[in-house]
Amino acid sequence: MVFWGNTVQAYGIALAGIVLTWLVIRIVRKYLLRLLEKYSQKTSSKTDDVLLSMVEKYALPWLLIFIIYTIIQQLNLNPKFAKILYGAFAFVTMFYAVRLVNSFIQLSISGYMRRRGESEARIRHLQGLLVVVKAIVWVVGLLTFANNLGFNVSTLLASLGIGGVAIALASQAILTDLFGYLVIFFDKPFEIGDFVILSADTLGTIEYIGIKTTRIRSLSGEQLIISNTNMTNSIIRNYKRMERRRVVFKVSVPYSTSHEKVQMVPPMITDIIKAQPNVQFDRSHILEYGQYSISFESVYYLMSADYNAYMDTQQAILYRIREEFEKHGIEFAVPIQNLFVDVLNRKENGHGDDKMMVERQEKHSSRP
Repeated sequence: MVFWGNTVQAYGIALAGIVLTWLVIRIVRKYLLRLLEKYSQKTSSKTDDVLLSMVEKYALPWLLIFIIYTIIQQLNLNPKFAKILYGAFAFVTMFYAVRLVNSFIQLSISGYMRRRGESEARIRHLQGLLVVVKAIVWVVGLLTFANNLGFNVSTLLASLGIGGVAIALASQAILTDLFGYLVIFFDKPFEIGDFVILSADTLGTIEYIGIKTTRIRSLSGEQLIISNTNMTNSIIRNYKRMERRRVVFKVSVPYSTSHEKVQMVPPMITDIIKAQPNVQFDRSHILEYGQYSISFESVYYLMSADYNAYMDTQQAILYRIREEFEKHGIEFAVPIQNLFVDVLNRKENGHGDDKMMVERQEKHSSRP
């Protein structure tokens, strides 16, 4: 019996070939590849792991489709159906080829960066650039697919060229941000996870770096989205790369403090600072005779960039300074302003011609 130009026996042989091919591919994936994976785990090189992954994800599925396509082609097919089948196979081949190339590019670049000792945050930063590269590979793959189907690719490329110029003129801001992304990637002014300050109200941790925008998680919790152009044009303070923190603080005592106690203050602060862990003392001196008080300035270096460690250390120093001041009877300066008001001619109010003087003292806490 003949159906659509082929005998039942021909269909049976084709079906048996497809089933046999599927079984062989399944056995290879389940047993042979697993055996090779166990062997590759014993080696220090990652190349064999990458190759096995590509074979399993791309090579074996495409090989199965290729053999099935070859078996079906052995039958007598309608020309229209044969053309559709060829187009489908060409598309599948293009799809797996593009996926294979993109995967190879990503794994190769990631492996190269890891061998150079780049951080995981830096490798994640690479994703934005890989999006552009993968898009280019897809465009090349689709053009190749169109050429195989008989389309005039030269005319298409010419049209894309004219359209590309128009798109480029209309999207200058996007292209500027893209170049800003490339500057951030290659110049590395900051990375994901860095704490940066751009201005008084723009500060936080870098959360994501895209091809157009950079996202910052602020201290108050909201996400700040800033274009890459603005990021590269701004003055950025990157606190994560700070190896140590210079701390300057002031303490003031009133002029009524005796000369002996004034002389005690710098050595006292010096001993307090030196007693703190992970701290390098710099200096402690009388700074000036101010308008209301005698000021002292002290400087030390905290050998850590952690802000919480800085606050803990500064808090401990200030506690100890207050404790020592109380022990030695030294007071902190508190500026006092005296305001005198004369009240005259209170006769009409029944108070006679007496003068009353009102004194009001306004106290303002001085900031160290």
